Amino acid sequence: MIRATTPADAWHYPRPELAAKYLQVFDVGLTSARALFAKRRMGKSEFLEQDLIPAARDAGYLTVYLNLWDARSQPAPAFLAALSRALRPTGLGKLAKTLKRPLKSIKASAKVAGMAEGSLEAELGGTEAAATPRLTELIRSFDKPNRRMLLVLDEAQVLAESAHADLAHSLRASLDGRKQNIKVIFAGSSEATLRRMFGRSTEPFYNWAPLEPFELLGEEFVRAMVVKVNRLSRYPLARKDAIAAFEALKRTPEFFRRYLSRYLAYADLGSKAALLDTEAHVFNDANFVSTWHRLLPADRELLRLIISGVTDLFSESSRGRLGVALGLNEAAAKNVPQQSLRRLQDADLVLRMDYGDYRVQDDALAEWLRNQELED
Repeated sequence: MIRATTPADAWHYPRPELAAKYLQVFDVGLTSARALFAKRRMGKSEFLEQDLIPAARDAGYLTVYLNLWDARSQPAPAFLAALSRALRPTGLGKLAKTLKRPLKSIKASAKVAGMAEGSLEAELGGTEAAATPRLTELIRSFDKPNRRMLLVLDEAQVLAESAHADLAHSLRASLDGRKQNIKVIFAGSSEATLRRMFGRSTEPFYNWAPLEPFELLGEEFVRAMVVKVNRLSRYPLARKDAIAAFEALKRTPEFFRRYLSRYLAYADLGSKAALLDTEAHVFNDANFVSTWHRLLPADRELLRLIISGVTDLFSESSRGRLGVALGLNEAAAKNVPQQSLRRLQDADLVLRMDYGDYRVQDDALAEWLRNQELED
């Protein structure tokens, strides 16, 4: 759940200017939190861990990173453990008092570097309900005017789940009075959920952080990767072929690196062969078929409508298609597409871009759906 420091990644594309840009906003003092969104596989987590966190440490911040997706069933214990590690030994002493346990036993738990060696979450937090007040007290203990903390919450949309409402309310209350000391980066892959989390007045973090798109990697990243490849291969990779592959793979860094790996392994076969192999793996039917079979008939038909470019999902013709999918002899009622859209958004399959403008969130799934339409 909590990641230990990872070794240097030889294929990491450093973005120091972007890290400095994000930190500079905090230095100006106009805001204490930012919320960033980007779809999965776009390099967001890698940037946070390998660029932003080191830059913040160099700038004098105490840093805490937690990927809430890894701890989505019970985020509070994982959060408590991450914060305790960052604040030790003072944080552990504080916890020893609240837990009424000897500091020695707490330190013994804190020595673990990762989940393979033990669970600090289980030792210190226990259940979600037990961990939340301890976490709140630990945050409130960080009131030193000469110290700053950067709290990075990756996949922060987990906090919007109703099951974690108590944790979200406690965090908001604890962080509200410490904006000078504690700066927060919320990052997530579900734009729709993050917009609800920060834009709906009933949510704990309403208006607490401005939401903005994470700056994605582009051709400068491709050029840098081509240089690395050509240092290793006897068969130079042409920049134009790499850029074409990047575009074909929906400008997705994770997919592009897989393409590079395949090229290096079979460079004599050329770029096209590497791309075809990569597409066969990343646009694999197996995962999409499983997702497709879990959907209700109305949800499947609504996805088809979105993929085909239909903009009015509530029109008579759209509801007519939904009626056919449901085995009706008439157009479906207007609440059918409404409920279907809600289910698809909750499942992070569809994203609302604007009023009446919906998109399939995963480009790979969208491509698969288009191919299915062609086969029909």
